[in-house]
Amino acid sequence: MRRFVLLLAFLSCNAVAQQHKPPAMEPIPEPPPPPEPGVEQPEVRIPVPNGDKVEEIREAGRVVMLKVTPKNGGKPYYLVDTTGAGQWQRRDSLDDGVRVPMWPIWIFD
Repeated sequence: MRRFVLLLAFLSCNAVAQQHKPPAMEPIPEPPPPPEPGVEQPEVRIPVPNGDKVEEIREAGRVVMLKVTPKNGGKPYYLVDTTGAGQWQRRDSLDDGVRVPMWPIWIFD
């Protein structure tokens, strides 16, 4: 048994010694400089008639949702760009209609 263990240890050391060394590593090129602070995308303005109050919600500098509150005190509504392609959908609320089941499993007294 001892001879088998010594033979196995010798063969594994020999196998480790025969492995190829990795090729010389090349240095990683420097990353490009960050954009200038004054260079911005053009600002998007969506006209809303009658002087209604418009609140823009942005993500990464892009308008994704508008909350429009009518001037006469009516119920506010939302314009949502769900696809990111500029196709605005009007919604009366932000509720997406998904209802999570909330059944009581056990009620403690």
